[in-house]
This record gives sequence, structure tokens and C-alpha cells, in this order.
Amino acid sequence: MLNFEYQNKVKAIFGKDTISKVADEIPNDAKVLMLYGGGSIKNNGVYEQVKTALKDFELIEFGGIEANPHYETCMKAVEVIKENNIDFLLSVGGGSVLDATKFIAAAALYNDGDPWIFLEKRGIINVEKAMPIGAVMTLPATGSEMNGNSVITRVSIQEKRAFGSDFLRPQFAILDPECVYTLPKRQIENGIVDAFVHVMEQYLTYPVNSPLQDRFAEGVLRTLIEEGPKVLKNKTDYEAAANFMWSATVALNGWISPGVPQDWSTHLIGHELTAFHGIDHARTLAIVLPGTMSIKRDNKKEKIIQYGERIWGITAGTENEKINQTIEKTIEFFESVGLKTRLPDYNVGEDTIEKIVDRFEKRNFKLGEKADIDTTQIRLILEDRL
Repeated sequence: MLNFEYQNKVKAIFGKDTISKVADEIPNDAKVLMLYGGGSIKNNGVYEQVKTALKDFELIEFGGIEANPHYETCMKAVEVIKENNIDFLLSVGGGSVLDATKFIAAAALYNDGDPWIFLEKRGIINVEKAMPIGAVMTLPATGSEMNGNSVITRVSIQEKRAFGSDFLRPQFAILDPECVYTLPKRQIENGIVDAFVHVMEQYLTYPVNSPLQDRFAEGVLRTLIEEGPKVLKNKTDYEAAANFMWSATVALNGWISPGVPQDWSTHLIGHELTAFHGIDHARTLAIVLPGTMSIKRDNKKEKIIQYGERIWGITAGTENEKINQTIEKTIEFFESVGLKTRLPDYNVGEDTIEKIVDRFEKRNFKLGEKADIDTTQIRLILEDRL
């Protein structure tokens, strides 16, 4: 097992009727900006629950945050914060709203130019301060409520970039599984696969003798496989919704990552498909992961075979046969919950592959847990999905 440091200061408040507790978590004298997306919270009752809970606070609203949050929209929220002397941010929605809120929290206190620099020069220019954040989560998917990571799209240049900081961890996250009841089927489908691939990015690397983390990861995968279809069949199955929501949180709250290598190449390649074509984030992951598994089979051989045996019961055949079967079972699962897994399913062809490869060449990025996925392999991963 590798050396690590672990700390998670986020307070998780989980269960039925917990949205009413939001007022207990915000300073009494805070001037609050409530951020949300396209308005679904006004149809599912969450908006009224939050408004009622915060009736004694000075509350300003900012809606319209996109499913892939736009830098341009975030900067409008920064203007609202400065004009109204806001001192606390409350994200009400899914991971996209929270990702936007994190960027806004950093951008509002950055006075040295364009805050896009946090994403453009990630790891070089770091967040040094941010506004306090709370979260009311309505969509199990990203696990953003338990970490300091964020992904933002800048529409004007068709860029989708990630950044992160411990300053951006929410102070609290309220998770009420009953929010699942009113979600569109597409969002549930996306959430299942998003959480699944979050686990895979931390699990499907190379062995470092970390049996506890492996079994944590496998437990989340098995739970998503078992509970995800139940939620799709009956959104008001509270127990299934609760297990689904907590699995999405645990997938990226740091429990399975200490002491193990992490990949994230599937995410970084997938971001480009969203940037160029607007494909839902989870659907880009469903496309790219099978290609990553296939092209990187030699690097990931031991863990793919372990995953195939422990998750899908694959024990027969040569190593390559086991790997092929495991990839096919993964594809079958993604498609069984409603996500297509090939580029032509989204009208994406070789011209986009060329643009993505060119972009990574200009950035001089190498991806993967061993930093050995170069542009040649990125091309092969994407060509595998044609």
C-alpha cells in the first residue's frame, strides 16, 4: 500500500426529512446565495423545503446553472455575490450545481485576474481561499458533496477542465434519498454509471496490496449493480434510493482511494467529448472506459481479472479471454441501465478523435496511473469505440 494522508471535514446529513436541518448548519447572521439549476427543484418540492428552512435568513437566489456548468454563468454569479455582499453559498441540486458553486466560491475571492487560471494552470496556480459552501444534494451521481473537486466548461473556447482544493469542500451536505423520487429516468441512468466509473478510476489500476480498499471499491460496485436497476424500476423504493445515493457519495468521498494509485484517464478523455459535442458526462464515461480497459489491458491485467472474477464471476479462459469477457460484461451493464457505449451512437466520428488528439498534443498531457497514456494511446482508446 502507498503512503497517504486522509482527512474529510464534510458533515454528511443523510436520510428522510433532513432538508429542514439546513438552517442549523448556516451561521445565523449569514447572507446566503442559493444556487440551483434549471428549476427542477421547484417541481419536486426541494425549493420550497429549503426556502421554508431558511425563512429567517437573508436569502438571494441564482438559478440557471447548466448540467455541464459554464464558466460564463459562474462569473455572472460572482457579480451577484459582489453586488450583494454575500457571505455563504448554498448549492441546491446535483453535482453540476455544486461544481459551479465551488468555482464561484474560489472566483469570488480571487483578485489577480481571470479565475479560469485555476483550471488552465491546475497544480501551478492554486486556490488559497474560498467562500464557505453548503450543499443540499438532489441527484446521486458525482460524489462532489464530499470532496473539493470541480469540473467547469468554458463554452467560448470549447474547454472542459477540472480543478480542486481542500478550501472547496462543503461544510455540510444534506442527502435525502426521497429526492430521487422525482428525478428523470435519464438522470438516474447517468448517476448509476457516473458513480460506477468513479470507483473504477480508483480501483482498476495495478495491485499495491490494498485488500481493504479493494473490497470497499467492490462493495460499492456490487451495490450499484444490485440497487441501480431497482431504482430505475421503482423510483419510490426508499431503500434502493438510499443505497444508491450513499453509494454515489462513497464512490468519491475518499474512503477507497487512500494508499492506492488512481487513473482518471477515462474522465479526462470523456471531458473532451462533452466539450465538443455536449454529451452527458456519464455517457462519455460509458463510451471511454471499455476502450481504456482494452487498450491498457497489459498495465491493468491483474486488476481487470480480479474485477472480472469478484464482480462478474468470470473465472474460465486465458487471461485475454477473461479480460474480453470482463469488458463485455461492463458494456452489458452500462447498456442495461440505458447508456450506449460507442461513439457512433452519439454521431461522433473520426474527425472528433483528431480534434481530441490534437488538443492533448498541444497540452503535452500524459494520462493514467503511470502517466503512460500518450496521444497515440488516446487515439487507440477512442478508435476502439467506433
